[in-house]
Amino acid sequence: QVQLVESGGGLVQAGGSLRLSCAASGQTFGSLSMAWFRQAPGSEREFVAAISWSGGSTDYTDSVEGRFTISRDNRKNTVYLQMNSLTPEDTAVYFCAAVKREYYEDYTTNFDFDYRHWGQGTQVTVSS
Repeated sequence: QVQLVESGGGLVQAGGSLRLSCAASGQTFGSLSMAWFRQAPGSEREFVAAISWSGGSTDYTDSVEGRFTISRDNRKNTVYLQMNSLTPEDTAVYFCAAVKREYYEDYTTNFDFDYRHWGQGTQVTVSS
């Protein structure tokens, strides 16, 4: 079983930056494809960014492309989401997700049903 713990959320003014972290345990991190999703009040959960197990492939939803960067450190069993130029529309609970992949499955997916493991979420609030 994989355990995921997010951190780094908080309150920031529009135009500011935050870096989210997601620490994984219970499974060889290097075999996990990772992603970030978010859910705003009254909205469906939506895909934000994903990274393959090797880090060689990344994907972003259009609204964060160029502002957010997903990365991973397999030595620290951690995936990061660097968020810059934040806007109030980025306000949401951010969730880390993971799915185990075979070595030849070095790709990303942006469908939440593809991910088997989820963290509890961390709140990001951007004030105007």
